Amino acid sequence: MKKLYFTLVAFIFLAVTNAQIINIPDANFKAKLLAASPNNQIAKNLAGNYFKIDINNDGEIQQSEALQTKVLNVPFSQILNLNGIEYFNKLTIFNCSTNQITILNVSSLTLLVSFDCSDNLLTSLNVNNLTSLMNLNCGINLLTNLNISALTSLKTLKCDQNQLTSLNTNGLINLEILECNDNQLTNLNLSDSIALQTFDGQNNQLTSLNVNGLVNLQKLACPFNQLTSLNLTGLSALQNVGCQNNQLNNLFLNGLTSLEYLVCNNNQLSSLNLNSSSLLQEIHCSYNLLLTLDISNNKLLTWLLCGNNQLESLFLKNGSSLSYLEIFGNQNINYICADELEIPYIQNRIDNIFPSINLTCQVNNYCSFSPGGAFYLIQGKNKFDNNNNGCDALDNPFPNMKYNITNGTNSGSLISNNSGNYSIPFQAGTHTITPVLQNPTYFYVSPTTATITFPATASPATRNFCITANGTHQDVEVTILPVTRARPGFDATYKIIYKNKGNVSVSGNVNFTYSDAETDFVSSIPAVSSQNIGTLYFDYINLLPFEKREITVVLNLNSPQEIPALVGGSRLNFEASIEPFTGDEDSGDNVFEMKQTVVNSFDPNDKTCLEGNNIAPAKVGDYVHYMIRFENTGTFPAQNIVVKDMIDTTKFDIATLIPISSSHDFVTKINGDKVEFIFENINLPFDNANNDGYVAFKIKTKSTLVLGNTFTNSANIYFDYNFPIVTNTASTTVANPLATQDFEFATYFSLYPNPVKNSLNITAKNDVVISSMSIYNTLGQLVQVITNPTNIIDVSELKTGNYFVKIVSDKGTSGSKFIKE
Repeated sequence: MKKLYFTLVAFIFLAVTNAQIINIPDANFKAKLLAASPNNQIAKNLAGNYFKIDINNDGEIQQSEALQTKVLNVPFSQILNLNGIEYFNKLTIFNCSTNQITILNVSSLTLLVSFDCSDNLLTSLNVNNLTSLMNLNCGINLLTNLNISALTSLKTLKCDQNQLTSLNTNGLINLEILECNDNQLTNLNLSDSIALQTFDGQNNQLTSLNVNGLVNLQKLACPFNQLTSLNLTGLSALQNVGCQNNQLNNLFLNGLTSLEYLVCNNNQLSSLNLNSSSLLQEIHCSYNLLLTLDISNNKLLTWLLCGNNQLESLFLKNGSSLSYLEIFGNQNINYICADELEIPYIQNRIDNIFPSINLTCQVNNYCSFSPGGAFYLIQGKNKFDNNNNGCDALDNPFPNMKYNITNGTNSGSLISNNSGNYSIPFQAGTHTITPVLQNPTYFYVSPTTATITFPATASPATRNFCITANGTHQDVEVTILPVTRARPGFDATYKIIYKNKGNVSVSGNVNFTYSDAETDFVSSIPAVSSQNIGTLYFDYINLLPFEKREITVVLNLNSPQEIPALVGGSRLNFEASIEPFTGDEDSGDNVFEMKQTVVNSFDPNDKTCLEGNNIAPAKVGDYVHYMIRFENTGTFPAQNIVVKDMIDTTKFDIATLIPISSSHDFVTKINGDKVEFIFENINLPFDNANNDGYVAFKIKTKSTLVLGNTFTNSANIYFDYNFPIVTNTASTTVANPLATQDFEFATYFSLYPNPVKNSLNITAKNDVVISSMSIYNTLGQLVQVITNPTNIIDVSELKTGNYFVKIVSDKGTSGSKFIKE
């Protein structure tokens, strides 16, 4: 009986043991399980330690042994079949990648957190019920369908390199990484996956991709698809976008404040708005249809590849310099706006890329008139303290103040507009501005300088300057400007500009002399106070310090049929003078002579030296005056105009440049030998009645010029983003005042006695009308001006020696030598 009992117990034990053995038909899979040990990394137990699965060493895997397994790694094992895996339902991590499995059902492994079955031959994968699964890698298989709707905890899904035609991520609100590249997907809606941070969907057949609302998305890659539109608006966390090689007509990037890298080349984009993306470092947008590209808000950008578009303009001015710019294949590009220091590099790129074509691409920084990138403002008012009680709101403004500016490394100058207010933009750093006056001994300025550090100082920083009188100084000046060209038979307009450079109010009169025989007075604003033949007189009262007034005179010029006739090439002479002479500290600029050549046709954009083709040696080192005229001949108003003048600093003293007048409000910038007259927001019309403008300035020649030297000057005129119009070159020679004459003196005048002691008689012939007379010494220095010419000149005060008398008349200019005893 006892023997029978033991036999029965043994039989029951054997039956139970056999019932626990898991059938594992794939020999390679079973061998891998049996090979697990603490000395390799095949399996971990529930305690998290590597262990031997076959605990009882019977060469089989029992269910109880499978239930001790928490982590299982069986990659690279040539497994065809994973039958038996369903008993390992305590698994949290399972890796069976790089095998030859075709069908796999792991739906019973409900504790799985991470599962990798990539690089197999799977055509079917069942992951139902895996609500704890966080990481799934099933890439590099043959899947045509993937149901992941139950994977509500999923954070990472890699299903790349399959044959998927659809993928439903609805409800996967925890998904952070999705890699589904190299499939056959046509549509993808990821809007439910609000936690998504990385998406890679390249090499599909996508025609639609919805990523709306994915505010956590940092990287998006969808190149090599068939997308025609991609809306990334508001994805503020997005740092990296790759959407190249699609068919994109539209790419919406508004609100991408974190974007650093954008690759969108090989599409059909005609526009690209990057204003929101100030952190961009690289842009690849070649092979599109872009007509213009603006990166002015992308100051961190170092690489820009925009070749083979249809670019006509490129706006690069952003306060930093590119390390690399590629613009090949844009033969229509005609304007590039860049930072000042960047211009030489860009010009070099253009010259190297387009050496075989005559590319007329203008590169400058005139698309805006503040520094590129972040900038700060210093602003303020300039006042003249009229009553010496401190500057206040009742005091007059000080217009056209000049400021020398430095940051310790770079220096320049700015001359403000007529308002007496100024506003100067700066980049970060410490900046010092110093007011500069034409006559510094006449005035005190408080403070003498202003030093501001940005961004430590709040912007805008206000610094006002108060100018007070230093003693008593009377000093006025006058200038004539030919506002229009002199054409035979037409009206011509002239401006007589007079200014108080001193520090006391002045009253007096302005006289304007013209050739009455060749021109007829039409009108003036203001009206004349009195007039004689060929001379207009204008009284003025209480001209305040720094005040400038203008007189506009209209004359009608003789036609070729009148006597005397005016034809192209004729020369008109004008003179203006301002009184009082007595007490004026610089009477040399109380008289102004202007020569104007009559023209039949003209270039509407020109430059003129108002002193004419010659100046006397006595004028060397003194001011010469230039006028630059411009005209909008286009078909649209010109918003901004810049007149750039490169000054020959071997002939001119650029520190003495002073603007005189202009048709519109402007500021002047001086940097090195470059002067820029900036008409910002001029909006110059294009109709003939209103499309003209001008600027006039004076500048001293170098005192080293000698008889026979010539100084020249021209200007470039920029209308918005167009290629500049280059004016004529105004050329003036230092010459004896009698070296060039319109006629022989004896033809119209006689002079006696010669030599003379006291009174020099000059008789005019043939009813010649004398406008003015001047006497020069042999050095060419002006020694006497006869403001009201008569037949007798008092020369008794002249020293003994040789002199020249110069006469301006309705026949032109001529002169003769005489000797003073």
